[in-house]
Amino acid sequence: MPSLRWSAFVALASIWTVLFALPIPFLALTPDRRPVRALTRLWARGVLLLLHLCVGLRHTVLGRHHVPRGPCLILCNHQSVWETVAVLTLFPDVAIVAKHELTRIPIIGWYLRRSPMIVIDREAGASAARHMAREGRRSLVDGRPVLVFPEGTRVAATRPIAFRRGAELMRDPRFPLVPMVVDSGAYWPSGGQGSGGTILVSILKPVAATMTSASAFTCAEEMMEYERHRLAGLRMIDDHRIAARPTNTPATPISTEPPT
Repeated sequence: MPSLRWSAFVALASIWTVLFALPIPFLALTPDRRPVRALTRLWARGVLLLLHLCVGLRHTVLGRHHVPRGPCLILCNHQSVWETVAVLTLFPDVAIVAKHELTRIPIIGWYLRRSPMIVIDREAGASAARHMAREGRRSLVDGRPVLVFPEGTRVAATRPIAFRRGAELMRDPRFPLVPMVVDSGAYWPSGGQGSGGTILVSILKPVAATMTSASAFTCAEEMMEYERHRLAGLRMIDDHRIAARPTNTPATPISTEPPT
């Protein structure tokens, strides 16, 4: 049964989303996509704020200095709905590879199509992979960062990171390949309700541009799996410290940066 705090979040987030239907008739009259993307980022910031206020769910970003100034291809593991919202605020003007089913969601689907995001039909097989590669490269050339979830679907926080084939077709050696790891599934699991805590978002060093696409994606997969284990260890340490802390004693945040 949903908690009262989670129910409050769902209700307020729904109201917040409905408000974004109001500008659609005006946005539909202009070919300029910048207002659509700006409103999409505003919506995402509001959802994250509601998660913070209603549920106590926050996030911390590590390795922000690894994000290139120009367009790049970002590989992110997928554990929760959370990262599909958060990346809109982390990477302005990002083009996300999204499944076609999301375009059927009222209001949100309209903004997805209009941004535009890279929408694929997973049932289309090889043609979907070619469409993803073509649109992904086009977005990079247009100056937008592109984010793909190479696992293809949401995976439990305890499951190893394993890429599905196809995402490597998007790689263009002219643009950095940036791995990113989240531990959102520990706080908002697939099919469940969110709980309080701090999600860690770790942006890793870009993969060497001299690698072949196959080698680069294998390297990124290994880097991300190692980082998934490291974040899980940090989370366990923090949980034990909180459990052992005397009542009314404030918690001291642990260091989340890897040793140099």
